[in-house]
Amino acid sequence: MIKNIKAKKILNSRKEPTVEVSLKTENGVFKASVPSGASTGKREAIVLDVEKAIANISNIIAPKLLKENELNQERIDRIMIDLDGTENKSKLGVNAILPVSIAVCRAGAAVKDLSLWKRINELSEVRPRIFIRGRTSDSLPRPCFNIINGGTHARNKLEIQEFMIIPNYGSFSDNLKIGKKVFNNLKKILEKNFGKPGIKMGDEGGFAPPIENDKKSLDYISEAIGADKVEIGLDCAASQFYSEGNYNIDNKALDKNELLDFYKQLVDQYPVIFIEDPFAQDDWLGWQEIIKDLGNKITIIGDDLLTTNTAQMKIAQRDNACNGAIIKPNQIGTVTETLEAIRLAQSYGWKIMVSHRSGETMDDFIADLAVGVGADFIKSGAPSKPERLTKYIRLCNIENQIE
Repeated sequence: MIKNIKAKKILNSRKEPTVEVSLKTENGVFKASVPSGASTGKREAIVLDVEKAIANISNIIAPKLLKENELNQERIDRIMIDLDGTENKSKLGVNAILPVSIAVCRAGAAVKDLSLWKRINELSEVRPRIFIRGRTSDSLPRPCFNIINGGTHARNKLEIQEFMIIPNYGSFSDNLKIGKKVFNNLKKILEKNFGKPGIKMGDEGGFAPPIENDKKSLDYISEAIGADKVEIGLDCAASQFYSEGNYNIDNKALDKNELLDFYKQLVDQYPVIFIEDPFAQDDWLGWQEIIKDLGNKITIIGDDLLTTNTAQMKIAQRDNACNGAIIKPNQIGTVTETLEAIRLAQSYGWKIMVSHRSGETMDDFIADLAVGVGADFIKSGAPSKPERLTKYIRLCNIENQIE
């Protein structure tokens, strides 16, 4: 039974204020905090001023949830959704609703004496890959390390927002080890070519070098990978460089067909296995064309296009616009709605990538989420800053527990 809910202000990895909740039950105090994004889709749930969000927790949410059973995750989430009464959480704020929802999930796991990922699996009603394969090898999501930051995550001239490496080894711990190795190799390469400016860091812990050509970044990454079994993923965040019908990249204005040709070249020349947000969030024709041309070779992942929203996912499926989905709980607002979006995406046969945000906290909930729903990938930035590493460390700990 929920006895008390308190909220306070903390700072995220960008030193911006966000909300941390402490929820008290007979089993203890359960905490949760929420991140915020720099590159956001226009359909995302609304983040309110932190002081307003905290007041909403104290004055509106907490009084309604006292004495509720923490095992009733969906009921509690629906109470908060109804209290808000808007499509985008604009009354109470996603930064008020989500930390309470996550704290309830942790409290429910404690009641059942379950690891958080197992509690999430119960709620999701899916069979995680751990149980399907019956072994740890390839049973946890593959990590996607953003080792070069561009776009809104960095102060450089790169338009592509995330250049990620995806190691392909047997265990999560091995993938993390190789990710760190490639990250350190890249550091030496960039420092050799650019000096200290080459190893400045962006928001997500990757390097933000003064490279002026997006393709050149992939050359440096390929050199850092060497002979290791590592593939590449790109988050283009194309809405950020789209203007008046053109995509402005590498000092060129490209139409959608020219941008598609650019992506085809990258897939031919580098071991790219997915492209996230290759076109602007409302450029449906661009999305449909890239699925036609590259959908059988790589995964085309929707983030700004979908915003963890089932209504958007249904449109994307109807129009054959993508075959993968980014899952960010703070795009939609509750654990229940997040799991609904995951179930729908999985029913379409889409790849699932659970994701952090650029303004992160030390909360590692998304690690358990990714395991509990059998996600294909997880991204939490480069293997460097503590807000990023805590998610990867949690995944290593889960792997050790299930061996």
